[in-house]
Amino acid sequence: MLNWTAWLRAMQQKAATKFPLPTSQTWCSVSNKLRSYNKREARISEQTSQQLHTEENTKAKQKSTAKSTAKAKPSPILGIYKNSKPKPSRWGYGYSLVVGGLCASVMWAIYEMGKPEQDQLGRSIEDELSGLSLPQQYLQRMWHSLQYYQKMLEEPLPIRLLPDILQAPYVQPRYTLVLEMKDVLVHPDWTYQTGWRFKKRPGVDHFLKQCSKDFEIVVYTSEQGMTAFPILDALDPNGYIRYRLVRGATQVIDGQHIKNLNRLNRNLRRLIVVDWDRRAVPLHPDNIFAISRWMGNDDDVQLFDLAAFLSLIAEHQMDDVREVLHYYSQFEDPIEQFKENQRKLLELKQEKPDIEVKAKSR
Repeated sequence: MLNWTAWLRAMQQKAATKFPLPTSQTWCSVSNKLRSYNKREARISEQTSQQLHTEENTKAKQKSTAKSTAKAKPSPILGIYKNSKPKPSRWGYGYSLVVGGLCASVMWAIYEMGKPEQDQLGRSIEDELSGLSLPQQYLQRMWHSLQYYQKMLEEPLPIRLLPDILQAPYVQPRYTLVLEMKDVLVHPDWTYQTGWRFKKRPGVDHFLKQCSKDFEIVVYTSEQGMTAFPILDALDPNGYIRYRLVRGATQVIDGQHIKNLNRLNRNLRRLIVVDWDRRAVPLHPDNIFAISRWMGNDDDVQLFDLAAFLSLIAEHQMDDVREVLHYYSQFEDPIEQFKENQRKLLELKQEKPDIEVKAKSR
């Protein structure tokens, strides 16, 4: 009988002789070989990346040189190099536009301010500069014009806002009536349908017509001329208002536009200012007749009563209207006080005949 245990041992010994197990020295040699192999692989990869990088650089240089040579080729027609200069940026274009605009403005100013004056037929009028050369003429005329405008800015407003009083045979009204435009003759109104507009006060036509018989009517307002002139053109088609003074004719004191009556070139004893704001004439409080401010209501009748009051002053030919205006300045509503005084006067006139009749009967 075969001994299986002995046979297995014999087979193990035979396999060990053919395939021996690795020792520690064998493991060290294997690890060293692996390290050298890894270093070689790393060195090879590094050399490969460097070669690729150099190839890319050379290709880029070749492309740039090809583009530069293509740009440097001369045009067969013009004989110049195309695209030899870099394109200007947008800032360069903007700077060129600004400089060009300034130059054009200067040239236009020289032409407009330096050209000679012309007559009604459009022919140039000769002056002391006509004998000079054309550039000298225009430059010197422009210089004179600039000096003239500078003097206008430096000099104060003219003291006389109105011309002198007319002499005979011309007719000059005895009294001067100065009116505020806003909230006295018109009122700014806004609606969804029309937007902003100026509403005409009831009785304006009657008031201007009645007062123009005895008064020189002047509109003196703190509104701008571009706003006031079109309104007055539509408000007074018959020309009852003789003069129009706007914000440029006012005087600024403590930030407020006031009306200096000394500049009107009129006798203050015969001058009446109608305004709703007593602060508009702080230098001459005895010359103002302050009426209530009109806010656009359609049932207003103050202009009719005011026309009656002014007609009464002109009828009595008062030498100094400031006495009457000073009396009414103590009341909050002078028009109502005037109507009350007229009512009392009418009652006295009605009672006076009865007293005379009783006296005669006795």
